[in-house]
Amino acid sequence: MLLLREVWYLIQKDFRLEWRQRAALNGMLLYVGSTVFVCYLSFALRGGELPVPAWNALFWIILLFTAVNAVAKGFLQESRGRLLYYYTLVRPQAVILAKIAYNALLLLGLGLVGFGMYALVLGNPVQDGPLFVANVALGALGFATTLTLVSGIAAKATNSSTLMAVLGFPLMIPMLLLLIKVSKNALDGLELESSRSALLTLVALNMIVVAVSYLLFPFLWRS
Repeated sequence: MLLLREVWYLIQKDFRLEWRQRAALNGMLLYVGSTVFVCYLSFALRGGELPVPAWNALFWIILLFTAVNAVAKGFLQESRGRLLYYYTLVRPQAVILAKIAYNALLLLGLGLVGFGMYALVLGNPVQDGPLFVANVALGALGFATTLTLVSGIAAKATNSSTLMAVLGFPLMIPMLLLLIKVSKNALDGLELESSRSALLTLVALNMIVVAVSYLLFPFLWRS
């Protein structure tokens, strides 16, 4: 119970900081909006109809780069003095779990906003809405868990932004392939049974990454 209380307080702290520094949140929303608008200029405005596979691929590319930009600041923006202050107050497991939960909620909100804008300007070919939204939620959690751990590792090294990109993208490829497969099934209106194995694999990957973060982050924290 004490761990959950610490996690809750840290999540509240991150939301308060994000609200006070709204420039970062506005910048992420601007990034999503401008990317969707560029896709609109490239396809819809020229009178061309975007094929469903291209619609699906572009959507996840936008979410992937949005996730990298959003999560990168998780540990990189924390000063050494603030991290030392956290070290004296809470346990490291609470820090990593709070970061994962906060980033997952942030990416879920950005993903839903991006999907709404994307569907508005480029059409909405999704035939199974609940499955697609559930897949977006799993994608947000998967991006948050993986990139948060990578951000914690990169923050301990010099040239951390480059290191995060180098470490993060190879880890995201298997998850991204599963997400594209499930969303393609949702676009085609296939039965849930055809996506069950991919969804279970995504859930298992998220649980594994959370468990690894919970076990290994204390050693990274002490360094």
